[in-house]
Amino acid sequence: MSVRWGLIGASTIARQFMINAIRAQGDGEIAAVMSSSLERATAYARENNISLAVSTLDALLGADIDAVYISTTNELHLEQALAAIKAGKHVLCEKPLALSSADARTMVAAARAAGVVLGTNHHLRNAGAHRAMREAIAAGRIGKPIAARVFHSVYLPENLQGWRIAKPEAGGGVVLDITVHDADTLRFVLGYDPVEVSAFTQSAGMAGNGLEDGAMCIWRFKSGVIAQSHEGFTTKFAGTGFEVHGSEGSLIAGNVMTQRPVGSVMLRTAAGEEELSFDREDLYARSVRQFHTAIRGEGQPSATGEDGIWSLTAAEAALQSASSGKSVKIDPKLGSMN
Repeated sequence: MSVRWGLIGASTIARQFMINAIRAQGDGEIAAVMSSSLERATAYARENNISLAVSTLDALLGADIDAVYISTTNELHLEQALAAIKAGKHVLCEKPLALSSADARTMVAAARAAGVVLGTNHHLRNAGAHRAMREAIAAGRIGKPIAARVFHSVYLPENLQGWRIAKPEAGGGVVLDITVHDADTLRFVLGYDPVEVSAFTQSAGMAGNGLEDGAMCIWRFKSGVIAQSHEGFTTKFAGTGFEVHGSEGSLIAGNVMTQRPVGSVMLRTAAGEEELSFDREDLYARSVRQFHTAIRGEGQPSATGEDGIWSLTAAEAALQSASSGKSVKIDPKLGSMN
């Protein structure tokens, strides 16, 4: 069965990653693209060999498609996802799912009631490096996990700045852009949910209108692990990395908080150092493959809608902590649909 996709948003991320990821599947094709500007949609379709370009959501949802990929600005996700779900389309949505965890829960509940698949495009779960770390921890190779650190402060390129640094109403700021990823990645690799966060944010000169372009968070997890994460838009020369330290060893990964299948993972124990091997499959291709599997009823997306609720709940707690100057407990009920 072929899965025919409609792109909601003529976006950079779709052009750079998702179009190729969909076409890499033996059962995937892109049937249409929508932009609020018909001129932009038409140019985008021509440049990317997409047969249909439209400027309204109704026109896209009325086309011969099975699923949609949503990569518009964050404040549009809820309305667009609910319309797609009502039309019986499967939905893969960029993070954050919505502007609030309450809206994300609405999306998940609607998809469940309609019997369609809803996935959150947390691409980092699909990195071979992170899955290798998760498997090593689960196998007991570092003993009992004690602490973790995530380095995910980068420089936001000029072509991606726009609303991310200027429009609070669109869900801009580094927390909803990057911290939400780090919360999900920590949760995925450690295998436990966050229960508390203490955060500081900053505006280091790039973001305006009260938005933050840097954040540092301390997380406490249900297992007792404490973790530190650093997110930013303004550090031109910083590398990314992920460390997990346990009672019997450490996992030290470099250049792994990225959209590409690169980086390295070192296991350090009393026996010495061992570089772990992992697959280098394209992160987005794996995400789409898992999503197609879920459509066939044979599994789940790499990151479900419920996972999207969790990461957004954690990001909201980080923003609340930064605003109040106090640590904030993360209510597990907010991240659960049970």
